[in-house]
Formats: sequence, C-alpha cells, structure tokens
Amino acid sequence: MSTVKATQLRPGMVVQHEGQLFTVFSVDHRTPGNKRGSMQTRLKNLRTGVMIDYRFRAEEFVDRAILDEIEFEYLYNEGDDFHFMNTETYEQMQMTRDELGETVFYLIPNTTVKIEFFEEKPIGVDLPDTMELRVVQTEPTLQKATASAVMKPATLETGLVVNVPPFVNEGDRIKVDTTEARYVQRVE
Repeated sequence: MSTVKATQLRPGMVVQHEGQLFTVFSVDHRTPGNKRGSMQTRLKNLRTGVMIDYRFRAEEFVDRAILDEIEFEYLYNEGDDFHFMNTETYEQMQMTRDELGETVFYLIPNTTVKIEFFEEKPIGVDLPDTMELRVVQTEPTLQKATASAVMKPATLETGLVVNVPPFVNEGDRIKVDTTEARYVQRVE
C-alpha cells in the first residue's frame, strides 16, 4: 500500500478504507468559508458493490491499493458496456457503466488509459489529470461579455455538464479537470 493525500484522490482510484477495498466514484473538494477543507467522496466497495459517502479531511492520508496497471485504449461503448483494447497484446475486454462510475464522462474513443487490476479482475480506470472535450450544447455568447465570475452550463460530448466562462461556444474544445469535473481552459 502507498499513501496519498486526500486532496489527490481521483475518480477511478482504488483505496483501502476501514480494511476494505473501495473504488473512488466521485470526489468533491469542499472548502467552506473559514473552516478546514475536506474531500467529499463517493466510494464503491469492491467486494459487496455497496456505495458509501465518506468525507476525508484535506490533510488526511489515504492508503491507495497497489494494483497491476495495464495500458488500454478505450475503443467504444454499446449501451452500458465500454470496450477497451490492451495496447501490447491487442486483447479486448469490456467493463460496465456501473464498474466505471463517473469515469465514463471522460472516455472518448482512442483515449489511452491505465486499467487497474486486483486479483486479475479489472476494478478501476486511472484517468489523466485533464482531458480535452468538445462542447456540444451551451447558451449563446452574450455581446460584450467579458471573462468575469459569471459562468454558464455547457454539455460536453460525453454527456458531462460543467460550468464554463461566457466566451466558450458550442463546438469549442475545452480542457476539463478530471478530479473536480471543472473547466480549466479553452483549447485553440
């Protein structure tokens, strides 16, 4: 086991918590006013499949399970089945939407990801820190809109909805932080 700070948790990571293995489904970094920050997580027990919500203190350390990581290329999905190909052996495998959790919002065809195996069973996907995704639907840009604190919702090609600045339009490619599902920058 290796330890990581709670602020470094990412969807798809596998951690050991209270003696059990859990896949991190979602992470929300919360910093309420003048209080200490925390990481609100949604975890799935790998043995029982039960989902739990747990809040880690930001300065807390979490045991990350040491897993076999094998590089795969995401190919396509059929309904709730997502197909991957091993980049060395060209063997194909599939995982379900339930197994992948919120990582499905970052999977676009031909993306190379690392799939984590525990006891030779695929249990999670290790995503890059950021992904470039195309905006498919958002409100039109207002004239004379400047880069201010006002944000608008935008639906991305994978179905993920993030808040973007007013100058982002449909068809633009944006960089999204996979940790917090938030806009980073527009890609030219």
